[in-house]
Amino acid sequence: ALALYRRAASLPHLRVSGIACHIGSQLLDPAPMAEAAAKVLGLVDRLAAEGIRLDHIDLGGGLGIRYDDETPPSVADYLAPLLKVFEGRSEELCFEPGRSLVGNAGLLLTRVEYLKPGEEKNFAIVDAAMNDLARPALYDAFHEVVAVTERAVVPQRYEIVGPICESGDFLAHDRSLAIAEGDLVALLSAGAYGMTMSSNYNTRGRAAEVIVEGDALHLVRERESIESLYALEQALT
Repeated sequence: ALALYRRAASLPHLRVSGIACHIGSQLLDPAPMAEAAAKVLGLVDRLAAEGIRLDHIDLGGGLGIRYDDETPPSVADYLAPLLKVFEGRSEELCFEPGRSLVGNAGLLLTRVEYLKPGEEKNFAIVDAAMNDLARPALYDAFHEVVAVTERAVVPQRYEIVGPICESGDFLAHDRSLAIAEGDLVALLSAGAYGMTMSSNYNTRGRAAEVIVEGDALHLVRERESIESLYALEQALT
């Protein structure tokens, strides 16, 4: 890193102004971030000793949210050890706390197409799939699933799966739900790494995005159509 900064500082058309790091995501303990910040400051001070002075330090994101039973720290508790590390410093401190801002502000709404009972497992096949919310299939990530309509029936345990022909096309495992075919269910905490990680796998259009503001609904991204998926393709001539 020192060599790169020296090289950048020697170039006439560049102005070296800051440093950025990212140690991970969904952090629930502020201690690793404070440790990383101390190491970054060590490099900043070595650069300053050589006349390369930085005016801002970006520590990236990382602050976690509650998906299941996690207990993320408050913003104040998360920042407290960092502020001690930066006490007396003049650099501007930057963060990128995207997940903590939007993660629990979004959900994926999907409809139950079929209920398929089995000897060992029951399956709820929904019209959303791994292309809409990739985190469960990619990371075995947990998203709480809730029924939109309350039903006075005995809940059953279901595997929540999509209609894509992939054994990994699941959204949740072993969830207790009182649902029927045609019901809507919501997968919570989908505001971060939801739409941004979605794809058109199996020629599936991405879902619409709607912002709810009080009693008002705002369509901010239209549902993709088959025509839109083919719009950039050209036939061979």
